[in-house]
Amino acid sequence: MTAQIADAQASRHAPSSRLTSFVEKTEFDRPTLVLDVDRVEEQFGALKAGLGRADIHYAVKANPARPIIERLVRLGSHFDAASRGEIETCLSLGADPETISFGNTIKRPSDIAFAWNAGITLFAADADEELEKIAEHAPGAQVYIRLIVEVSQADWPLTRKFGCDKDTAVRLLDYAKELGLDPVGFSFHVGSQTRKAEMWAPALDALAVTWNAAKEAGHALTLLNIGGGFPAFYGEAIEAPTEYARHVIELVTERFGDVPRIMAEPGRGMVAEAGVIVAEVMLVSRKSDRDVHRWVYLSIGRFSGLAETEGEAIRYQFETPRDGDPTGPCIVAGPSCDSADVLYEKRPMQLPLTLKSGDRVVIRNTGAYTSTYSSVNFNGFPPLDVVCI
Repeated sequence: MTAQIADAQASRHAPSSRLTSFVEKTEFDRPTLVLDVDRVEEQFGALKAGLGRADIHYAVKANPARPIIERLVRLGSHFDAASRGEIETCLSLGADPETISFGNTIKRPSDIAFAWNAGITLFAADADEELEKIAEHAPGAQVYIRLIVEVSQADWPLTRKFGCDKDTAVRLLDYAKELGLDPVGFSFHVGSQTRKAEMWAPALDALAVTWNAAKEAGHALTLLNIGGGFPAFYGEAIEAPTEYARHVIELVTERFGDVPRIMAEPGRGMVAEAGVIVAEVMLVSRKSDRDVHRWVYLSIGRFSGLAETEGEAIRYQFETPRDGDPTGPCIVAGPSCDSADVLYEKRPMQLPLTLKSGDRVVIRNTGAYTSTYSSVNFNGFPPLDVVCI
């Protein structure tokens, strides 16, 4: 990506003027995530324009802040819930139970019963035992089987833990029928932060084989849940949301035909760019006089909201009051007394040479998977504060 293109991308994905103004005028006692809910609404509209007839089921786990859920309910969004707690949040803010999918394939029996009694009728599964639990506690419910995605070009693949292979998936559809459930289709997830729509193609090619095998086995499939993967800007080029979503739907239609019902579960792509984290530099040091890299310790780390720096797959963008000064490579770490609390070391960050303790750091596009990853009291540090504007 040329410098000119990079600058254009950064400008297009910059925080809203409302968000920037609020941050500039506000003092923060501790690391704080500030969210612009209007920006979430804009992103919902942009994704909906591209997804067309597909239902958006917002992945609540990305950010369950009540003002966000409340706004999305008003906009007509549906929801993907991973737990009883997320279901309760959505219901308490006016979501219709019929718009909520219990998308976690690992559920407690009591939570299945709670969801069913609350009016939720759509559940995910990828194993015999999960179907048995659903059949016992949500008799007659609709179920979709999650497929494993073994071909992923995402920055953060989600293979191994979730899903099942083709033969198992078709067998589970049969078993669901035996149990008195209504098996309606399949779900999958191409991997978080799939930066280009064309990157979906290899996974879709493989998944379409399972879809066709199920139809040949006599299953009248009516639902395809294409999951998440919709990206946010972390320094590498991504397509505009409407263009991206439209291209994804075209790729899906080419391979799966006219599916009666399509679900999409954007999380990161819905809320990441609506938020910034305000933190500060706690220490700048070198380990020896020969050390090429400085160590920059922030007031926020892996255990206080930046867990997605694991593997350095997500590369957050930093702003400081000293931007424009000469820069040098830095290893960036958090404040805790844990040696794993290092954010960027394999690929050091370029930060101003003049940076020092007390300088404010604004971490851009952090609206997704930060507040929910923040520990309650690790090392005595308070959880990440959240402010919605």
